[in-house]
Parts: sequence; C-alpha cells; structure tokens
Amino acid sequence: MKIRRVLATAVAAAVISPVALLSAAPAFADEKPATQQTQKAKPTVEELERAVERAQKEYDAAVVAVNDAVKFLREDMEADTYPTKAAVIETEKAAAAAAQAKTEADQAVADARAKLDAAATDEDKAAAQTALDEAEKAAEEAADAKTAADAEATEARTAHDDARVAQARKIGLLQKAEKEAKAKLADAEQALADAKAAVEEGEDTGQDGQDGEDGEDPAADCVPEPGLTAVVTGLPDEVVGGTTETFSLRVTNGTGETMDAVYPYVGVHAFDVKGLKELDSYLDLEWSTAANPTWRDADLIDATSLGSLKPKASVDVKLRLKVDPDVPAGQGAAFVTADYVNEDGTCGGYPDLDHHEFQILATSDDGGDTPGKDDGTKDGPGHTGQGGASTTPVNTSGGSGSGGGSLAHTGSSDVLPKVGLAGGAALVLGAGAVLVARRRRTATES
Repeated sequence: MKIRRVLATAVAAAVISPVALLSAAPAFADEKPATQQTQKAKPTVEELERAVERAQKEYDAAVVAVNDAVKFLREDMEADTYPTKAAVIETEKAAAAAAQAKTEADQAVADARAKLDAAATDEDKAAAQTALDEAEKAAEEAADAKTAADAEATEARTAHDDARVAQARKIGLLQKAEKEAKAKLADAEQALADAKAAVEEGEDTGQDGQDGEDGEDPAADCVPEPGLTAVVTGLPDEVVGGTTETFSLRVTNGTGETMDAVYPYVGVHAFDVKGLKELDSYLDLEWSTAANPTWRDADLIDATSLGSLKPKASVDVKLRLKVDPDVPAGQGAAFVTADYVNEDGTCGGYPDLDHHEFQILATSDDGGDTPGKDDGTKDGPGHTGQGGASTTPVNTSGGSGSGGGSLAHTGSSDVLPKVGLAGGAALVLGAGAVLVARRRRTATES
C-alpha cells in the first residue's frame, strides 16, 4: 500500500542499503503488457508534487542517518561507557597492574638472590635458598599473568577497532544512500518543473483521469487507520536459550466500519551484546488461530488473512517464540503492525509500528543463564513471521518516539543498535506494503 511503501522506503534509505526493500518493487507494478506500460499517460502535476514530497522525506531521512552515524562513531563509541571502549579501558588497566606485579616479583627475586649470596652459615643459606625458590615461582606466575593480561588488552583493542571499522562501513553505505536519494530528489524536482512548464504552455500533462504513478488510481490510495490495532500480551522482557515463550496477539477493529480482510505482520530481529552480529537464525516464530489451531511457521510475505473484522470486534492470534539453546546473549525486538483490504479495493492500516524489546540470556553448560556470553552467530537467514509484539510505537519519519528514538539513528542503545531496530521495522513495513498492494489489486480485479 502506498503509505506503507513510503514508510518502508524511508526506513530502507536510513538503514544500510537503498536496495534493501526495492527488490519488492515488482509487487507494486500493474501486471500489464509492456506495450500498455509504455503507453501509460503522463503523471499529473499533483502526482509529481507527491513524488517530490516523498523524495524529500527520503533524502531528509538519509541525511539524518549519515549525521547520526558519524556522531555515533566520533562521540558515542569513544565514550568510556561504550561496551568495547569500556573493555579496552578495563583490560589496559589490568595489563598495567600485571606489569607492575611482574616488576615487583622480579625485584623480589633479585633481593632473594642477594641474600643468598650474603648468607654465611649453612642455616642462613638454606633459608635464603627457600626464599629465592618461592620468589622465582612467584615471578613466573607474575610473568604468565602479564602475558595473559596483555593478550586480553590486545583482544579488547582489536574488538573496539573492528567495531569502529564496521561503523565506518555503515557510514559509507549510508552516504551512498544519501547521494542516491539526493539524485532522486533532483530528478523528481526537475520532472515537476517540466510538468509545470508544460501546463503553462498548454501541453497535455496526462490530467485526464488516467492512472497515476505505479499505475494506481490516486482515489484508491490506502489510508492510515489508527483504529486498527495489534497488541501483544505475554511476551516477557527476558527470554532464555533453549526455551519457548508462548504469547498472544489481539487485532482490533476500533472503527465503525467492517474490514473485509485483516492482515497482521510481525518481524523478530536480534543482535548480540556487542551489536555487531545478527541472532535472527536462533529465533523461530510460529502462530496459530482458533480457526486453524495447528502451529506453523509464520511467514511475512505470504501472510494469511484473519478474515473479516466487524466494527469494535477483535480476533486473537496465538504466537510462540522458540529460542535455540546455543543462542549467545543479546537483545531482540518484535515489531508489529496491521493492514486491511476491502473487497472494493480500498485499504489502509495502522500508521506506525509497535515494538517490544526483550533481552536474550544465553544458557551455560551447567544450565544456568549467562547474560554476558557471546559465542557468535549461526549462518543462515533470519526467521520472521506473522503475529506480533507491541508496547511502544516506532517513529519512522525521523522523529523520536517513546520506544527508543528514530529509526534513522544508526548508533547503539545500551545493547541493541538502532540500525538493528530499523532493519526489523523495514522488513515488516516492506512485507506489509508488498502484500497489501497485491491484495488490493486482486480485490479490484475480481
């Protein structure tokens, strides 16, 4: 749907790559022969003005994303409280202490050897030799401790440098997205200027009621509907490796009109404690309903309609999140939204995303929770699905919502980087946009 598409494109421009969601673009094109596509009427001035407005929002979001990412690299990542920087400070302090201990142990050996050399009686020599042996053993232990401390400090510095390099790469990709968004805005502005000039000269601009951009009838645009809500209950703030969490999603039509087909969407997205590795492959989301109680993998793109929903009515979806026993410690979030499509082709949906963040606790060998454990990630695609978890709206327009800030922010919160949140949000918005456009076209053609 058009509103979802605008949000999804803005989010994608603010995350990693401008092509992140554009692969879904064919779902929005009318399935017409190429000859018909080339004969489509020119876009109207009003449609071009909307295109400029969308391009401006995408460019603004891209600029904010670059600025936030640069600020994060130069300031946030160099703060003493940032995880990798804090580890550098702690390990370097430990290495300095170990070096001092080794110096003192070496001096104790020298002192013990001098006493042995100065001993006159056999009794004094025996005592001095014992003291020397103990001092040499302590010096060896101090040397080993210094070697280990130096290695940990080197590892911490490398991890911090790697984090900075990763952020620098993100900045490069975001700058590329900003450049492309700027060029797109310039093209849209030029097209609008040309159309206005043509109007002044009395040329045909296609304002004859033909389909506008993307072959859609402007009168059939989807509209935001805050009365359609998806609210989750029962998803805890902490999940543990090797466990399954069961919770529920309630979709409510708070409007005064029946919605012919309602589609909820959710994406689960997670990162390790350093915010560098995705943990999506460790999470498996399943769902069931009263009409179809069999548990099955949730699927964003092929989401199944919950059926019609009368005014003020609700429908419940059961969800369960399976957490792999080998999952490293990290932070996750579930994003949820909902759309509807009517038989006459009209459509709409909740204008924002809600998200519920949860901490992931790794499972130690003895069965206990080890929140600090970080063993890396499994290879493989992330798992997402239909359903939901919602507590706080996520702002997709660059503002700051109570759920933790703008999706355009590409730094890190205490644990989960906002770029991770944005990636999950983009996935949900993009899937919703694709499916609703597909459903609306089907409803219109039937």
